[in-house]
Amino acid sequence: MAASKSKWEEIANDRAKEKKTHVSFPQLKYPSLRDSGMRDPVQWLTGKAMDDGTEGLWRIHDKLYDVTSFLHKHPGGEEWLELTKGTDITEAFESHHLNPSTEKILEKYYVRDAKTQRNSPFTFKDDGFYRTLKKEIYKELPKIPKHVSRTAVLITDGLFLSLLCSSALACWVVNSWLAQFWYIIATICLTLLTVACHNFIHRRTNWRMFLFNLSMFSYRDFRVSHVLSHHLYTNTIMDLEISSMEPILQYNPRKDKPLYARLGFITEFLFFPFIFFALFVKSHLISRFISIFIREGFFKKHYRWHDCLGLLLPLWMWLVTGSPVTIVVYVWFWIICGASLLFHLIGANAAHQHPDAIKDGDQPRNESPDWGEHQVEALLDRKDINSNTFAVVTLFGEHALHHMFPTLDHTVLKYLHPLFLQICNRYKANYRVSTQFEMVLGQIKETMRTDFKSID
Repeated sequence: MAASKSKWEEIANDRAKEKKTHVSFPQLKYPSLRDSGMRDPVQWLTGKAMDDGTEGLWRIHDKLYDVTSFLHKHPGGEEWLELTKGTDITEAFESHHLNPSTEKILEKYYVRDAKTQRNSPFTFKDDGFYRTLKKEIYKELPKIPKHVSRTAVLITDGLFLSLLCSSALACWVVNSWLAQFWYIIATICLTLLTVACHNFIHRRTNWRMFLFNLSMFSYRDFRVSHVLSHHLYTNTIMDLEISSMEPILQYNPRKDKPLYARLGFITEFLFFPFIFFALFVKSHLISRFISIFIREGFFKKHYRWHDCLGLLLPLWMWLVTGSPVTIVVYVWFWIICGASLLFHLIGANAAHQHPDAIKDGDQPRNESPDWGEHQVEALLDRKDINSNTFAVVTLFGEHALHHMFPTLDHTVLKYLHPLFLQICNRYKANYRVSTQFEMVLGQIKETMRTDFKSID
């Protein structure tokens, strides 16, 4: 084991100096465009298309497909296929389609075999952990009561109505203490609503996913940075939710991590409040404006009507209360900043930022792991959060199952947990649980971590 660790130390040092290979998976190409430009979702997709050997088509495993004629028929909505054209969608296809009949439909759109190996370390063997779990989960789903998903709907709708009321009251009341109280309530409601909407963003096109945009963050961009990047390549060098924070916040261990990055658990309080607005400016005003001139095809038409939905909240506050525009904008600005801070604190302390979770730089058990086993290695569940349905919906609960089966409603996952544990025991998957408090402490330790570990 000492020799093996030495090998990984050498690879890690070379990677830090030259930035040419992955650390944990050195057989892969370092992601194109990762460390340049705006580091926005469109750029991530563009870079991925450069690396995936798809010849402008859709790649699944080692085969190329042309699903252009299927766009309008896709049950999940055509946007998913629009976004992923020209990329390898193996992980997305596997995790988003539980019904085995989907593979038969896919056969009609086969074009030819790919000429290059997949630029991904993950495997999906029929007798492996993930596919075995998926088959068992699919059999279990019909046994779950149909009314269960209504809970997530009620929570989301309730938070939306509460946000409308509290944001208006924050502008309308004269008493400064009452105004402050309603501002805090509005901030919390927007935060929890944004997290709850994440439950709907993973699924087929629906109106509740648009509520996510009230935060000034785009659900469409989130589908790329979170669903297509973070969920599929968790904690790897291909995870956009990590790379987009660099160099200010560096969550992956690095020997040369600067002091300000090691103190990220402090500086994030200065950075997080402005991310929602920063993302709006970067993605909607800068990146997409540039894309009109330098990008082609779908990316050239990346503007959408829902990009400005976030502006409806201050419009609502102004129309309902009749308050001066300056007061409305002032209150709205601080609601967005407060929600941005809380949302990213919840995300940073939810599951992945812990020394026990594998990160790029750490040595995995093998260089071609089962995708599901990697998901288990890359997070820790929180038992205190998973025990409460409201917390599961609003605090990214049931994280392990959600990562592997993102299209399932959050409230359904607890019914699948016993089966998940059985399969973990059968395959000796390294599933671990923690508490919210332990995850906060773990995030501090992980942010400071510079050394690499071996996953035994």
